[in-house]
Amino acid sequence: MTDPRLATALRQFATRGSILVALDFDGVMAELVDRAENARPLPENAAALTALAGLPGVHTALVSGRALDSLVAVASPPESALLIGSHGAERRLGPEAPPLELDEEQTRTLAAVGHVLEAVATRYPDSWVESKPAARVLQVRLARSEQARRRAVSEAEEALRELAGQTGQPGQSGLAPFFVGHGKDVLEVAVVRADKGQGLDLLRSATGADAVLFAGDDVTDETGFARLDPSRDVSVKVGPGETAAQFRIGGPADVATVLEAVRSWRP
Repeated sequence: MTDPRLATALRQFATRGSILVALDFDGVMAELVDRAENARPLPENAAALTALAGLPGVHTALVSGRALDSLVAVASPPESALLIGSHGAERRLGPEAPPLELDEEQTRTLAAVGHVLEAVATRYPDSWVESKPAARVLQVRLARSEQARRRAVSEAEEALRELAGQTGQPGQSGLAPFFVGHGKDVLEVAVVRADKGQGLDLLRSATGADAVLFAGDDVTDETGFARLDPSRDVSVKVGPGETAAQFRIGGPADVATVLEAVRSWRP
């Protein structure tokens, strides 16, 4: 490991009583791909996470923007791994975890959001709308140019502002509030307010972990980094970009080294 500060932080983290290792999936466990269904964890990352999951006092989790079903399908996580999907709106913290349920207004709003985004996607070849249980996502990664990607997102934002003008108090407009978020070449609109910081809070509470390591690559991971305490937790940015994380590694190919370091220093 080339960063001695990160090595020191991982050694200190590994020796704490109960620890939680939480990782984003796309861009962290797996390389980014054009089609989400084609993503798979790098073999060395999967093996390192499985090895950690088998140690006493170690909890592992995946914290993803993906819908839970999609995350399970591509990640094949260890059976004991805890899962946060849809940026925190969906959780699998045990075998009896209830599914996410929307009320009638949220369901109507989600349909209206979907119509808005679909209308934009039809104007930009190779763009599409992904459906999640509590969100719709405009995917523009494969749009023909950077200019087209920016224009598609801008048009969607304008249409969503018009739709937001129709929302009000429950029972008045028939539409619930919705929340717009940005990621790498995506615009996500959710009817449940959630973020990865809240997801990490939930995981820390559920596991009773003394310290948390969280690694992420996207702007949506920044809420997670901001929630960590640098005196006991470890935050790792994977790849380029501005970040509040304490440390940075080059890409998914470096993740296994981090996980193996924690395992090697675990008492």
